Amino acid sequence: MPLPEALLTLGDNPYFGAGFGLFAIGTAAGLLKKSSGYATQVMRRYLITTLEIPVSDHSYGWVLQWIAKRPDMSCHVSVNTAFEQLHSGKISTSFKFMPSPGSHYIWYKKFPIRIERNREKQMVDQSRHVPYETVTLTTLGRNKELFEDILYEARNDAFMERQGMTLVFKPMGHEWRQFGNPQRRRPLHSVILDQGQSERILSDVRHFTLSQEWYTDRGIPYRRGYLLYGPPGCGKTSFITALAGELEYSICVLNIGDWSLSDDRLLSFMASAPPQSIILLEDIDAAFVDRTAVQNDPRYQGMGSITFSGLLNALDGVVSSEARIVFMTTNHIERLDPALLRPGRVDMKEMVSHSTEYQLACMFIRFFPNATDTQAHAFAQNCAKHSQSLNMAQVQAHFMLYKDDPDKALLHCDKISSL
Repeated sequence: MPLPEALLTLGDNPYFGAGFGLFAIGTAAGLLKKSSGYATQVMRRYLITTLEIPVSDHSYGWVLQWIAKRPDMSCHVSVNTAFEQLHSGKISTSFKFMPSPGSHYIWYKKFPIRIERNREKQMVDQSRHVPYETVTLTTLGRNKELFEDILYEARNDAFMERQGMTLVFKPMGHEWRQFGNPQRRRPLHSVILDQGQSERILSDVRHFTLSQEWYTDRGIPYRRGYLLYGPPGCGKTSFITALAGELEYSICVLNIGDWSLSDDRLLSFMASAPPQSIILLEDIDAAFVDRTAVQNDPRYQGMGSITFSGLLNALDGVVSSEARIVFMTTNHIERLDPALLRPGRVDMKEMVSHSTEYQLACMFIRFFPNATDTQAHAFAQNCAKHSQSLNMAQVQAHFMLYKDDPDKALLHCDKISSL
């Protein structure tokens, strides 16, 4: 049979017809699937905007709290409980609700937003030592500005909650983590140092915070170190806390005697402290002593894992950070190595010692606002007669015993030294 006639007869063949039909259907399905995938890819690229926020990002907690506060948020939530037992035995608890893992939907500025909170059970965030999570926000259109508005609004809401509060950070793992609840800012005038001392330190810190351009123009590293020294209980740490509140700064507490703290970790924490914060190195003498006095005595080597040279390099070495304020405290300045006290590491030293008559009189007026200046001066003079080594903690404890009776506080001032 000629070839043209043979081809014509294939149309009448039921087996050929069925096979060709299946082939056509398969080809059409493949093309449809490919075109559908391509259309989806084009839609995601040009018609949908997605924002992914990992748990390690600072905005992660802000966004979750912002979402949880919205009235159109779903009722599927998870809880974060803050539990604290005070020394008195009283238990304080607070609860914060956040979107639970899964999908949620909200409307923001007339745009629908899909929120997907995903938790990886097999993965752990190394910096926080918590399960690795992401929050993904998806909306229609090319609309990155919408997500920027959400991030700024979430940040501002978080900052509003902390307004009037001082945050305390401590090293946890490989990062700074907030320690405890935010503390209400302590007024600077509530910590009474010797006459003019508080104002002198505050003026120096404020001048430093406004002088970055001056430092840059002269090629000077933009950092400043302070040392407060004197007997315990005289208000060194209390003043630093109040100073942070006055400046609206947070406090980053570093214990350099911590055995887990190496030179590299110390340098990393000094460099990664949150912006607008004071780095506090308390009781610096507890970790290092004068090398010249104990160079042959192994009992007085560095008590922590960091070395003395590691501390010096973290304070003003080649790789040390800038835009930084460091406060150190010590009860025994005579134990500190002179290398630690030189300018560039400690730029300002202030002795916070036993209460002076000025401090005692100011303290009396502060606790008893209706008292007369005569009573205040009499209290200060009588205290000075009985003891020259009263600290502010003792004086405050005395006032707490007679908090409603200034006359008795004045009459029994000779008992303060026994507190």
